[in-house]
Amino acid sequence: MGKRAIREAQRAKQRRKKLINNLVWGGVAVGVLAIIGFMLWGAARPAAGEEVPIMANAGKHVAEGTDPGPFNSEPPTSGSHYGQELEAGFYDETSPQAQVAYPEGYLGHNLEHGYVIFWYNCDSLDDAGCETLKAQIRNVMDKFRGVKLVAFPRVLLDVPVVMTSWGRMQRFEVFDEGQARKFVSANRNRAPEPNAP
Repeated sequence: MGKRAIREAQRAKQRRKKLINNLVWGGVAVGVLAIIGFMLWGAARPAAGEEVPIMANAGKHVAEGTDPGPFNSEPPTSGSHYGQELEAGFYDETSPQAQVAYPEGYLGHNLEHGYVIFWYNCDSLDDAGCETLKAQIRNVMDKFRGVKLVAFPRVLLDVPVVMTSWGRMQRFEVFDEGQARKFVSANRNRAPEPNAP
């Protein structure tokens, strides 16, 4: 093999190496851009429901058992609250947590951690309608494995269901599971402390 053939073989080897390097680095760049794009899309996705202004005292903790209000919405979407939250789950009218004087004190802390709350009131429904509503809420919660979701009774509501997240609210004259799933998808973890449990 002559010198010229050796040089051509070396150049061909260098071109292949350069092509492989370009493909590898191009793949890495595409992967990084995809991750950044996904993160930006998550941060920029539009929130669902009605916007409620965040209260000036939104991060203030008050003593458990004291009235954490007043609030700028019913039910609250921000405001002062207790230093403890409720566990994720479905609470009914007989749950011990529903018997405390100011459950919104605990649930305000949940909102600060990025929870979505289904506040419900069965007063305007018959027994069958109430059980149907509870089953519909549970169905939506199950779709999201119950992560950062609370359902809680609230007799102060003038509609059967109001969903809240930090600074957002969705009222339902008639519960709509599709709309409820959109609210959870758009608003869960959009709060000052989304990485808190």
